[in-house]
Amino acid sequence: MDRAEHRNDDPDSTKALRNMILNEPETLAEVTAAFRSYEIALGEEDVATLDSLFHESPFTVRFGVDGVLYGYEAIAAYRRARRAQGGSPTQRRIDRSVIASYGRHFATVDAEFTRDSGERGRLSLTWVRFVDGWKVVSTHLSIE
Repeated sequence: MDRAEHRNDDPDSTKALRNMILNEPETLAEVTAAFRSYEIALGEEDVATLDSLFHESPFTVRFGVDGVLYGYEAIAAYRRARRAQGGSPTQRRIDRSVIASYGRHFATVDAEFTRDSGERGRLSLTWVRFVDGWKVVSTHLSIE
């Protein structure tokens, strides 16, 4: 485990950052499990599970190859519409991922993947632990 080293003039923030544990094993395990749930739900077009994994907020954002969506409601509507049109184009395999946690309540997942069609892409997910569990607050998807 690493400890964050940052410069900040706010004494409370400095103390919190100095004591922040990076990549605490229990937190990493929780985020890894949440990411696995996300990938399974995506592959199965399980819209209810996908919706449950995103934070219900107008500040939740999805940047994708097919557009930009601002807010949980827009993201949920996009998923419902995509499923009604036959779902996602192909399945994908995660080739490499880096999961990092910053304290007990914030984490990122960055992954490279290959679709069954051969297209390669990248995915970034920002996760925050809320009272009701780990939720995606931001995602960015790109295809090469």
